[in-house]
Amino acid sequence: MRVGSRVAVRLVEAEDAVRFVELASMSADFHRPWVKLPVSQVEFAEYLARFDHVNAVGMVVQLRDNGDLAGMVNINGIVRGPYQRGVLGYAAFLPHAGRGYLTEGVALAVQYAFEDLDLHRVEADIQPGNSASIRLVKRLGFRREGFSPGFIKIDGVWRDHERWALTKGDPAFIDLAN
Repeated sequence: MRVGSRVAVRLVEAEDAVRFVELASMSADFHRPWVKLPVSQVEFAEYLARFDHVNAVGMVVQLRDNGDLAGMVNINGIVRGPYQRGVLGYAAFLPHAGRGYLTEGVALAVQYAFEDLDLHRVEADIQPGNSASIRLVKRLGFRREGFSPGFIKIDGVWRDHERWALTKGDPAFIDLAN
C-alpha cells in the first residue's frame, strides 16, 4: 500500500467487488469512450483474475478520510528483461472525479511501479480527446512521445492514442503524494 495526503493506493481485492461495480456502473457514461470497467460481479471476477502481479497489477485509489473508492489504477503489459516497463490504465469514479484524487493516486501508483516493481519506464496511452487524462499525465511530468492511429480496441472500435511516458528518476516527475 502507498499512502498519500488524501488517498491511499492498494491492490484491488475480491472484497472490493460490490462497491467497485456500483461505482463503475454509476460512472459508465462518464468513462465512455475512454475506458470500459466491469459493471457486473462476473465482469469484476474476470477483471480481478487478470492481475497476476507479474504481468499486470490492479489497484484501487481509496479516500483516506472515509475509505470510499475514488478510482482505479492498473499497471498492465509489464515487460521485464531489458525493457522493465509497464502501461498505466486509470479512471476516477463518480462522485469523486475532478477533485485531484486520481492525480494523487496515479502518482502513488507510479512510485509503486518504480520502487516496488523496479520498473524503469511507465507509459500511458491516451485518446487525443481525453483532455482530463492528458492534463493528469502532464501534471505528473509525463512526456508525449508519439501518436498511434487505431492503436487500442475499446468498446468494439479501434481508437487513436497518444503515447506518454515517464522514466525512473525523471526529474520532471512531481511527487504529489507527499
